[in-house]
Amino acid sequence: MKEESGRVSDLAEENKEIPGCTVSELLSDAGGFYISVFSLGAGTDISPEIYGYHKIWYLLKGDMKAILPDKNSMEITEGSGFVTPVGTPIGSSTDNGTVYLEISLKEDTDMNSILKSSEVFSLKDLVPYQEGKIVNMDLVNDQGLKFVVMSFTKGCALPEHAAPGEALIFALDGEGTIGYEGKEYQIKAGQNFKFDKGGAHYVKADGNFKMALLLTLS
Repeated sequence: MKEESGRVSDLAEENKEIPGCTVSELLSDAGGFYISVFSLGAGTDISPEIYGYHKIWYLLKGDMKAILPDKNSMEITEGSGFVTPVGTPIGSSTDNGTVYLEISLKEDTDMNSILKSSEVFSLKDLVPYQEGKIVNMDLVNDQGLKFVVMSFTKGCALPEHAAPGEALIFALDGEGTIGYEGKEYQIKAGQNFKFDKGGAHYVKADGNFKMALLLTLS
């Protein structure tokens, strides 16, 4: 992944919209899974295209519309996700500007059945809080890619371990502490953190805390 490891970052802030333009940057193509960040200036769009595989869009900032056939559209707001349909023209547009992550899956990728094609979902609401527990849900579980949502209540923690691939954290709700290679970092909703492959790390919940983990395995 192109993100720098060992620091708290903000993908939306680092990929600000350029007026009148659409911009994309490839973050990773490990294992044949293309992970990109898109920024669309206010009043811009990406024309509908047909794909033979699903894509997951996760809105980091702003709002946009998924443009479906017959000029139908679905509103996607900040913090929400959307699974693009297969074999159907799909495009995007924004009135006010937006920044979003795009995860391109493969035709045979194992995706959790809770994710429905052409439906909007709130990423942080996919898992509940349970007192004293860590709740984990795999959204994508493939030999080359994992996309996971987790919730922690105050005091819960993942012990120090090393990632088998590069990993990118998306803080979804609350605040947590990330230990990485001997240093601690505070992270809150809307921020990101990257681990290198083999990087020793742990996660602690300062209060109720939710995060998504995008792990590439190659």
